[in-house]
Amino acid sequence: MTHPARALVPRVDLNFARDTMSRLTANLALAVMGKKAQTELAVTCLIAGGHLLVEDIPGVGKTTLAEAMARSCEMSFARIQFTADLLPSDVLGTQIFRAQTAEFEFRAGPIFHQLVLADELNRAPPKTQSALLEAMAHGQVTVDGTTHELKRPFTVIATQNPVDFAGTYPLPDSQLDRFLMRISLGHPAPEIEAEILRTRGSDEPLRALSSVCSAEEIVAIQRLASAVEIEQSVAQYAVRLANATRAHPEVERGVSTRAALALVSVAKARALWEARDFVTPGDIKSALAATFSHRLLLRSPPQSALSREEAAHLLEEMARKVPVPR
Repeated sequence: MTHPARALVPRVDLNFARDTMSRLTANLALAVMGKKAQTELAVTCLIAGGHLLVEDIPGVGKTTLAEAMARSCEMSFARIQFTADLLPSDVLGTQIFRAQTAEFEFRAGPIFHQLVLADELNRAPPKTQSALLEAMAHGQVTVDGTTHELKRPFTVIATQNPVDFAGTYPLPDSQLDRFLMRISLGHPAPEIEAEILRTRGSDEPLRALSSVCSAEEIVAIQRLASAVEIEQSVAQYAVRLANATRAHPEVERGVSTRAALALVSVAKARALWEARDFVTPGDIKSALAATFSHRLLLRSPPQSALSREEAAHLLEEMARKVPVPR
């Protein structure tokens, strides 16, 4: 196993984490206008150490969000345009034979960057989609029997077109489950869209975007988030919410224990927005829809727009019925 050189991780406190996350969200707003709630969720996902699935029609800022995140955090960035003819080696890398040394040399693929944009992930066939699984699950890549560790922080932001678009492959459950959160940007409000039309023709926001923190600081804040405490009654509340999805008559298959762990990790990152070192039931509830909705298998047609809206509605209904601990 090869290990890249690691920079020293700075010490950070709760106030630094809160302020950095706020600055990062404000910086993203310069590129993705009028989407404060969505950019806050994206920052929370990054701090929780997870991967983000952005599902929407083309042209609403999904790619811009990913590149703005990388620039804001001084993270190396690569965009992979997923197409029907993309091969796993195009993502992971391959062995190249060097005639001068008569040896094979590994040429790393774009997955070795810190923030990887998997653009239109569901346009690639399942075999190529699965090339991301080991990297997303374990932060490493194995090629020809050799395991390569990925540099931290490492995160994947994937975009997905609606399944009813031509030339798309539904993401398998195993792939969906590797995404910590799923969000949708949607169309901007009319006044925001008018401002975009007025200013973007002469000014490209990404070019002027400066960093607000370092990649090493993001790693430090991620470690701080993982150390946030969760009291027994709050953990039991998360379990009751997970069980509610498993028992609901309109749900074919509820969420797994991994999904419950994801809910808690997002709630821990959410606590840092208020400089807290403990999780509240409100943190759990606020993370519910973005963390659970893509993991539910409903009895309605899978992955349809109706199914996504129905999942959010059902989760809201469950949250109202599950008792909240004091």
